[in-house]
Amino acid sequence: MDKQKQLTQQLQDLDQELASITYIESLLGYDSITSAPQNGVETRSKVSKYVATLYFNTLIQPKTEELLHALAQYEQTLDLVTLAKYKFFKREYNKIKVIPRNEYTAYQALLVQSSNAWEEAKENDDFSIFAPFLSQVIHMTKQFIKYQGYEGHPYNTLLHDFEPDVTVDLLDHFFETLKETLIPFIKKIQQQPQPDTAFLTQKTSLYQQELFSLYITEALQFNLDSGILAESEHPFTENLSPDDVRITTHYFENDLINPIFSTIHETGHGLYEQNISKDLGFSCLATGVSTGIHESQSRLYENNFGRRDSFWKKHYPVLQSMFPEVLRLIPLQQFMRAINKVEPSLIRVNADEVTYPLHVMVRYELEKEIFEGDIDIHTLPKLWADKYETYVGIRPTTDREGILQDVHWSEGLFGYFPSYALGSAYATQFENAMKKEISIEQCLETGDMTTILNWLSTHIHQYGSVKTPAQLLQDVTGEAFNPHYFVDAIIKKYSELYHL
Repeated sequence: MDKQKQLTQQLQDLDQELASITYIESLLGYDSITSAPQNGVETRSKVSKYVATLYFNTLIQPKTEELLHALAQYEQTLDLVTLAKYKFFKREYNKIKVIPRNEYTAYQALLVQSSNAWEEAKENDDFSIFAPFLSQVIHMTKQFIKYQGYEGHPYNTLLHDFEPDVTVDLLDHFFETLKETLIPFIKKIQQQPQPDTAFLTQKTSLYQQELFSLYITEALQFNLDSGILAESEHPFTENLSPDDVRITTHYFENDLINPIFSTIHETGHGLYEQNISKDLGFSCLATGVSTGIHESQSRLYENNFGRRDSFWKKHYPVLQSMFPEVLRLIPLQQFMRAINKVEPSLIRVNADEVTYPLHVMVRYELEKEIFEGDIDIHTLPKLWADKYETYVGIRPTTDREGILQDVHWSEGLFGYFPSYALGSAYATQFENAMKKEISIEQCLETGDMTTILNWLSTHIHQYGSVKTPAQLLQDVTGEAFNPHYFVDAIIKKYSELYHL
């Protein structure tokens, strides 16, 4: 065996070891959120610390550094997949090696306790329960940034964990564009007569909601032999492998539509993971390339498809038949107006697609402030409320509806939130490319989601993390990131809906 083949095999072996450990971490995380008992949190914290130690010790050792150094001389001749693995582990190694092992593992244990504290705080509507844990998570995250270093802004280091090509400068420009266009547009909409949505808040059967969620996931071509649909407080998707993708949603007795859109959203994530090329096997590359690209797939299904007349022409009769007491006398057009209502609201996951980016902007600006200075942790609820009042036009009066509504900070996911807004913009840019090759309207009207999924799988899903987000955008759309597709589409759609 020649030297390059030998090194490639060593890289493959490392990939398999770390993918297995990541699988265990993901399974522990999924179980902790969906079904694990409250009293087991201390033990789960210890196990998480052990698994984190195993990951650290497997990656951070002299032979890994030697392997990466040896592969560097063959970088120009490596095949596409091996090159992507090499770059992934080089990035991962350089990011983690500077962190002392005891701090890295202690942090993983802290996140289990922090997530548990957040859940308790939200249930009791009391930020003070969560505050000391959040303070520790922020402190340790800042320490990691010092170890890793940064260019331009300390927040950039966190952003790169989720969206490698994105910086504060790019996001500042992006959100400024949204601020300048969407805030005045929303004010215009608010001056128009609003559709009646009261029928969507009538009490409905949770069991029937679950049945419809299962129906819609299958209609969208989610493979329930390679995935499951469960329930959690905060809907999410956990990818263990392309053959084991777990999505969750949340049902409410007095809210018919938001559980449906949560399910469609998470199904979009799940479809991405299930349709990664089998050629990648069980690998660090067999997952979505970034949270922004991942969100593009979930937002594409949730909003670009799921809020269209053509989509509901196929599925509304089924929904009516399952909830006749609520929808029997509601025609499709009234239903469409209701699910596309634009209204400032407090909860991000329930927000309409026009105001949604403003919810993300609040979190983006707060996270930037947290990591560029020293913020008194106890002032965060007020800062949150102030920004909501300024940008969204509504002020939370409780912690549950304000700073405690999202799980992300308890899990240390600082830098994640911007990808939600980026995902909406990416989705529209991808859709613009898709409609040049297939009739999206016809596919939605006939329920032919296979043609749509095949297009997405061919152009995006199959590559997993082999291509970078910037490469994907360029290859699929023929240009770099362009947020104006999103802004223009929003203004066109809602100008027509609200007769502006």
